[in-house]
Amino acid sequence: MFFSTVQPSIVSLFSSTGSDPLALFSTNVDHSLPSDSFISLLNDSTSLPLPPQPATLIVLPPLYAENEENLERDEGIPKEGRSLDQTVLHIQSPTLRTTYILCPADATSFDSPTGVAHKREKELGLKHPWVHLQVRNVAREWSFELGVVDKSGREGIIRCSTFQKEPNLKLVTPPLLHLPLAFPTSSSRPLTAWSTISINLPPLLPHFSSAALTKTHGEDDSDDNQTARRSNAASQVPNGTYSHCSYVKVYATCRLRRIWFSESAPQQNLPWEFQLYSST
Repeated sequence: MFFSTVQPSIVSLFSSTGSDPLALFSTNVDHSLPSDSFISLLNDSTSLPLPPQPATLIVLPPLYAENEENLERDEGIPKEGRSLDQTVLHIQSPTLRTTYILCPADATSFDSPTGVAHKREKELGLKHPWVHLQVRNVAREWSFELGVVDKSGREGIIRCSTFQKEPNLKLVTPPLLHLPLAFPTSSSRPLTAWSTISINLPPLLPHFSSAALTKTHGEDDSDDNQTARRSNAASQVPNGTYSHCSYVKVYATCRLRRIWFSESAPQQNLPWEFQLYSST
């Protein structure tokens, strides 16, 4: 997708304030839950416009507990925290795996739970080592994943989830490195429910070869079958030099403002359009 293009130091993959935010993405929702599973653009501070019926927005949680009312009175901070006076993408569903946005839009992804690989017809091809997501915590389970490829063309999946308790590695095809993700707690007194999550991808590739993290899929298999599966999967892990990111997938439930890739670590002097603007 981006292999043949000149890649500047910062590439914005998604911006909710753009003229066509999902131009590079495909979307998927759980059609069996029309009132609970949907993807919609709305203003973060007003939650308007409402999604088409029968879709019903979840009630956003307060940022502070009742016993922290003095904080909002003394410091002038709304109990729900600072919201954005901007359009954002609301991704909502109780069935996390079936509701997501995916880039490239026509990418053919892998079926990791069964270990069956399908040819990926199109890859993102961004070579930047850093990826950043601006996301709002809505106190629901949330996850996102990234495809990473080494110089030998071996791919792995990095999945970050708020429901994951500890890191683990599944030697399926492609191998899946599942990492825990946590938002700031209310006790840390954040000013807003919005966070910028930044991940440095190259240092994560060696973890695909970590014996301590390994979890094999199919625990009912015989020892011989598990050994064969482990040996086959181990030969395909991306343990060389980082090459590029093959895809980005963001699941329910969250509010998303921007996704971008960069050559360097998070900076304070980002372009103005990357900044978050409060509604008050």
